[in-house]
Order: sequence, then structure tokens, then C-alpha cells
Amino acid sequence: MAAAAMEEQVGSTGRFQVLHVILLSIPVMMMASHNLLQNFVAAVPSHYCSPHTNFSHAQLSPEEVLLITVPLDQKGKPQRCQRYVTPQWHLLVDNGTYGLKEQENAIGGSDVEVQECKDGWTYNMTDMSSTIISDWHLVCDLRSLKQMGQTIYMGGVLVGAMVFGGLADRYGRRILLLMSNLLMAVSGTCAAFSTSFPLFCLFRFGCGMALSGVGLNTFSLIVEWIPTRVRTVVGTLTGYCYTFGQLLLAVIAYFIQDWRWLTLAVSLPFYVFFLYSWWFHESSRWLVLSNQSEQAIKNLKSVAKFNGRRKEGEKINITLLEESMKKEMSCSQGSYSVLDLFRTPTMRKMTICLSAVWLSTSFAYYGLAMDLQKFGVNIYLIQVIFGAVDIPAKVVITVSMSFIGRRSSQCGALMIAGVTILINLLVPYDKHTLRTCLAVLGKGCLAASFSCCFLYSGELYPTIIRQNGMGWVSMMARVGAMVAPIVLLIGDYIPWLPGLIYGGAPILSGVAAVFLPETLGSPLPDTIQDVEDRGSGRNSKMSPKEQIILQDTQMNFLKPAA
Repeated sequence: MAAAAMEEQVGSTGRFQVLHVILLSIPVMMMASHNLLQNFVAAVPSHYCSPHTNFSHAQLSPEEVLLITVPLDQKGKPQRCQRYVTPQWHLLVDNGTYGLKEQENAIGGSDVEVQECKDGWTYNMTDMSSTIISDWHLVCDLRSLKQMGQTIYMGGVLVGAMVFGGLADRYGRRILLLMSNLLMAVSGTCAAFSTSFPLFCLFRFGCGMALSGVGLNTFSLIVEWIPTRVRTVVGTLTGYCYTFGQLLLAVIAYFIQDWRWLTLAVSLPFYVFFLYSWWFHESSRWLVLSNQSEQAIKNLKSVAKFNGRRKEGEKINITLLEESMKKEMSCSQGSYSVLDLFRTPTMRKMTICLSAVWLSTSFAYYGLAMDLQKFGVNIYLIQVIFGAVDIPAKVVITVSMSFIGRRSSQCGALMIAGVTILINLLVPYDKHTLRTCLAVLGKGCLAASFSCCFLYSGELYPTIIRQNGMGWVSMMARVGAMVAPIVLLIGDYIPWLPGLIYGGAPILSGVAAVFLPETLGSPLPDTIQDVEDRGSGRNSKMSPKEQIILQDTQMNFLKPAA
């Protein structure tokens, strides 16, 4: 492509690109912290009803107080949402231990009256000092508000994808990235000092919007400044920043066990990201297609100077730039919207299939990753395990994408994830180790799918509407992430149904991915016509010379790996 040729002239893999990618990738680590923050700030501690306010128990141990005030459930554990109407003093006769009589009381074997927790709850805070659950008593009748909080956050991510995707195609990637970093910093700080649950949800909604803006514009600025031959590797390395962010979150949460300070700790770095984001260069591709050729030349010359190729940069002028990108500029005239994703046959088919892939990947991913307490393993340990599995998963998907292709890799990751989740339905609930292993395998496949679809979608959509396209599929992913916590609530009534839905969705979307075109080794499309030409098997924009150059770069990329 013409834009790629210009970038090669000023140095496409020089010092500028290395520093550019590193600085853009660092915030991705903290994005993981915000996405999975709910696992720690909304962890549900062990709790039971507090004794009656007029109950005197100065000479009793906490175990004895619990024995005479709270009945047992079917598993012999204290009820979380019920207490005796009056203290059962006679239970102390049995040496303060839970015996058969107490169990009978718990399962309705006696006529002892019970009631709701009218005087609040007592929480066991051994793993953490406070959570939003213990601060605002989001238990029993209010327990669904925990999942509602995550749904509202993902709703913010959804709105952000719709808003920032379109705005970035109109006003540029750099300015939207600046705004998103600032919004994340301010919203996260306000969330940490929220005085009520509704306020907390409001500011987390802002964090969700900001996360979309950071993610979308970070990805586009990376992919539009690097050449085709290293796109797979760079995209995967950026994905590893998100993986490292999951491990970092477990460490931070382990040492900062107060939810307010934890929220603040993962939000303050975005003030730093906002400050250094002023250094970033706007995408030269976007500038040219937005009729800002002078600024594009200025950026390209700046990159050439940074890469030590000043002489090559000085050769670029408006006449040369506009002549080389004449076709792209003529095809990009006018404004584009989300509707253009569905106007032409190839774009329409591509968008529908990608929507299914993103929705199901996100839906199943957050269904597994946002309910860590159900595995019966230490929450910090399971977070580390869930994060660490991404490392081998992304190595495998990178090799697969580079040699087998994007389409086959996407299909395989989704199919294996779905089958693994469905197999887990057949494992008895008390087999914690086996259930955890299967869940980790499924989560790894879904992480690989995410890694693939981010790169794959960026390669499928053309420059002039890439942000709209990425915004759309990101929006579909957030719809899946919003629905995932709600599906978990169904498990209170039909325990096996959430697993069936989480496993079935990736399998169906894996079938949809079969209909996507392969992009391995293909140049980045700039216009909708490029996409339609590729869909019909034509490649009118590539001259024989360009095809030879593309083949050479592919071979150079494959030789070291072999």
C-alpha cells in the first residue's frame, strides 16, 4: 500500500516504532487491572447475621455466640441470611459444638423460628480489610447488586466503544487517547472516594468508557505505525502486557487489601499516561485520508529524523504524498459511519461474523474470569493462575497465526474453549482441582481468541473506517461482557445452565469465523474498495513490484522462526 511505502522510507521498524509501541503498551497492563478489579473490590467475605442489639454476650466466645444465634444450612455451615428469632441458649449444653440437634434445627427438623438479618451482618475479613460488599452490605436480598455493578461498568465500556470509535475516525486517534487517559484517571480516583454504591457505579461507568477509548486508540496507533511483517509479533507482545497486568493485579491486591486504596492504586498511573501521551504522533495514514497532508508530512519527517533517516524524510513532499495516495484519497472522500460496515456485501458478511466472534469470546471469558470465588481456591492464587495461563496460550496462538493463518487459529481457539467449558459441566462440584484445571484451559483458549481477534479485526477493516469497525466489534464484546454477570445469576435456580450457555456460544461463533477472509501476509487495506477487492479475489492496488516486495518480506519474517 502507498502509506506503507512512505513509512518504509522513513524507517518502519526504527527507534521511533520501538519507543512508540512500548509507551502505548504500558497502559494496557493497567487496563487489565480495571477490567478484573471487581474480583477484589467486590469479593464476598464470609458473613452471617449479627446478634440482636439487646443481646448481652460479653462472657461468650464468638463461636458460642454464633452457635446460639445463627442456624446451620444443609452443609452444616452457618446460614448467611437468617438467624434465630431468640437466642437458643440450650445449645450451649453440647460443649459449644455443632451436633445433630443443631443440624436438625438448620434443616427444619424443629419448630425454632428464624428471621432475616434485622441488625446487620458480621463479616470475616481475614483475606481483605474491606470490600464494597462489607461497606454497603450488598448481601442476601442485595447480593445481585454485585453483578449489577460489573454490568454497569461493562455498559460504560459499551458506550465508550460506540462514542470513541466514531470520534477517533473523525478527530484522530491521538486526541481521543489523551481524553481517555484523563477520563480514566479522574473517574478511577472519584470511584475510590465514593460515599455510596450508586456513586461508585457512576464513576466505574466512566472508567469503562475510558477503557474503550484507551484500548481502541492504542491498538490503532500501534497497527498503523508498524509494517505488515512484524504486525503479528507486535500485536502479541502488546497482548502480553494485558497478561502481565492480570498478574500485577493479584500482587497489588494482595498487598493493598482495602478496596478504596486498591482502586486508587490502579487509577493514579493514568495521570502519568496522560502526560506522556502528548508525545505520540498521529497516524500518518489517517491524516492523509482526512485531508491533512501537511501534518502527515511533518509527522513522517519527524519519524525519519528520530530513526536517523533525515535525508529520506526530506524527500517526502505534498506532491509526492498525494500522488502516491491519490486512489486512497479519492475513495475516502465523504464521511463514514457505522452504517458503512453493512453497506457492501463483503463488509457486511465480515462485520456480522466478527460480531459473533467478539461477543461470544468476551461473554465466555468474563463468565469464567469474574467469578473466581466459585473454584474454592485462594482468590489471589487463582488470579495468578488465570493470568499465567495466557502466556503459553498466546505463544501457541502467535505461532498458529503466523504459520497456519488467522482464520483457522480463530476457529480453533473458540471451538476448544467451548468444548472445555461443556466438559466441565460433567465434573462433580466437589472436584475443585479438576474443575479449576478445565476452567484454566478454557480461559487460556479464550485469551488466545482475544489476542487473535484484536489483530485479525484490525487487519480486516480499512483505515478510513477502522475505528468505526473496531468500535463496533468492541461494542459487541461489551454486550457479551454485560450479559455474562447476569447469566451467573441464573445459576441460583438452574446450576448447570450458565455453563451450557458459556460453552455453547464459543462453538457457534467458531463456525461463524469460517466465513471470514484470510489476512496472513496481506497489506493493510485503506479503503472499503480494498476490502471488496479482497473479498472478490482481486487486488487491483498491488503492482507486480509490490507483490514481489510483499513476498520478500514474508520470507524474511519466516526465516528466523524456522
